[in-house]
Amino acid sequence: MPKPRIRPRPTTRPTAVLEIDELLAAADSLAGQTVTIEGVCTHTCKHGARKIFLMGSDDTQTIRVESGELGSFDPQCVNRVVRVTGRVDEERIDEAYLARWEAQVKAQTAEKHGTTEAGCATEKAARQETGNTVEERIADFRTRIAARKAAEGKEYLSFYYVTATSYEIQQ
Repeated sequence: MPKPRIRPRPTTRPTAVLEIDELLAAADSLAGQTVTIEGVCTHTCKHGARKIFLMGSDDTQTIRVESGELGSFDPQCVNRVVRVTGRVDEERIDEAYLARWEAQVKAQTAEKHGTTEAGCATEKAARQETGNTVEERIADFRTRIAARKAAEGKEYLSFYYVTATSYEIQQ
C-alpha cells in the first residue's frame, strides 16, 4: 500500500504587502510563513543595527524585524517607510525562559542590550513591558503568563517578529 502524500505547510504568502496592524492581528496564523510588510521604522538597534522596529497605525502596533543573514540594516531606515520581506517567527516566553534569564543575570553574563537592567526601550514597548529592572520585567512576565494560563490554558507568552530576507527603504 503506498504511503499517503503529506503536503508541507506553505511557507509563502501572496506578494500583497501587509500593513503592520494586519500582520500583528494575524501573526499566530502567519508564523513560519514568508510575508512582505511595510511600516515606518522607528528605531534601529544601536548595537550593530541588527534589528529595526516598524510601526503601524500607532506606537502600540510595532513589530521587531531582525536582519538574519542580511547582517545589518542601513541606519538611514529610521523615520522612513521600509518594506521588508521575511519569515514570521514566534518567540515564546515561559517559565524555563525566565529561569534561564535569572540564572544569566546572577552569573552576570547577560548580553548588555535587551536583557540587563532596563533593556531596549523600543523592544520593551513592542512587547508591552512595564518593568524598569530585570527583576520587575521578569515579575511582569510571570504575572502575564499566569493571566494567560487562567484565560486560555497556555503557560507562555508569544511575541512575533520577522526575520528579514530582504528590505527596501521606500521613497
